[in-house]
Amino acid sequence: MKLENMQKTGSFKLRGAYYKISTLNEIECARGVIAASAGNHAQGLALSCSLRGIKSKIFMPENAPLSKIEAVKSYGANIVLEGDNYQAAYEAAKREKAMNEGVFVHPFDDYDVIAGQSTVALEMLQQNPELKTIVVPVGGGGLLAGIALAVKSVRPDVRVVGVQSVNASAVFQAFTGTSKKSLSRCSSIADGIAVVKPGEITVPLISKYVDEMVTVTEEQIAYAMMFMLEREKVVVEGAGAASLAAVLFYSHLVLDQKTGIIVSGGNVDPVKWSLYKGMADKLNLKRIS
Repeated sequence: MKLENMQKTGSFKLRGAYYKISTLNEIECARGVIAASAGNHAQGLALSCSLRGIKSKIFMPENAPLSKIEAVKSYGANIVLEGDNYQAAYEAAKREKAMNEGVFVHPFDDYDVIAGQSTVALEMLQQNPELKTIVVPVGGGGLLAGIALAVKSVRPDVRVVGVQSVNASAVFQAFTGTSKKSLSRCSSIADGIAVVKPGEITVPLISKYVDEMVTVTEEQIAYAMMFMLEREKVVVEGAGAASLAAVLFYSHLVLDQKTGIIVSGGNVDPVKWSLYKGMADKLNLKRIS
């Protein structure tokens, strides 16, 4: 398990955000940064901007976990809460961008961001060269695109598998040919990967380099979250637990026992743990019966 929940900001998003901010020149830095995020990109970007002394304005959904909102504030970003999902926050951020000269930093549909995320896979292959499969949670596809591109460049024999929630499966649908349209809306306990519109840059890369994609249910995600908390004493958010859920419920992914799982983040709203436990318990009862 690659525990990206142990990163400074609690998720892998710091990688892509930090690399993107490192590429900005002095003129761009002076203009400031604008972004939209469900929470994890916001934290990574806010911290990266603070390290370079850049002003940041970040739009987040009104129902974003309080823990993520408070963390973004602590890194010095100006937060605007807009709408009830990532897409609404994104559209508000784009309107803001149209009215001023700030640099817009997309959470996944950006080549520099994708490049930053790819470092997760490079580290995994260095740490365990025997890996044959890497399982990746997917929202807009920035992490999966970066992972797949990096893996297939250096180790084309390694399989790359993407995982989405059945409630937010836009990239899965595009990959399988089910649909290339945006979802009308989506809601998931895996808020970090609840994205209605697939990335224009990420989807072609995913279609070219990813070997397989699967979906997991909300109950399966909750089960994986509770599994990590109870068995491993590790706090994992819904998005981060999606990859583990896939391994727990799709046995073919671990037949060779050389599978790497990306646990992408651990920023959980504490008040919702009872909800997750209830969902996990329901699934346990189904499995027993």
